[in-house]
Amino acid sequence: MSRDVIERYFAAFNAGDTQGMLAELAEDVEHHVNESVIRRGKPAFAEFCAHMSRCYRETLTDMVTFATEDGTRAAAEYVVNGTYLETDSGLPEARGQTYVLPAGSFFTLRDGKIARVTTYYNLADWLRQVK
Repeated sequence: MSRDVIERYFAAFNAGDTQGMLAELAEDVEHHVNESVIRRGKPAFAEFCAHMSRCYRETLTDMVTFATEDGTRAAAEYVVNGTYLETDSGLPEARGQTYVLPAGSFFTLRDGKIARVTTYYNLADWLRQVK
């Protein structure tokens, strides 16, 4: 069941369906993003998604998901295939650069919903690709 939640979450991501992603989250979700602050709650997550959609177009491929037997923890490893669309604050100027970046996400699940998502990628690798 937990793998199903994670797979629906990422299918919604790849479809650009923020509402579909939000449907898989607990109301008090904690969103831990690489090199950033922890965002709490669905409204903060939706705001982050709107920002990301404005600055980046990304599709995730080569997805492998894992889950504990009790369904409380899960993980996914994947490749981010992206285009840098609009300059993000504090980052290099966007000129439509493309990038391919290995990444991973870790999840805590509660009552069939994602209560925590933590995402990691190599920022130095991304910077090298978009400069």
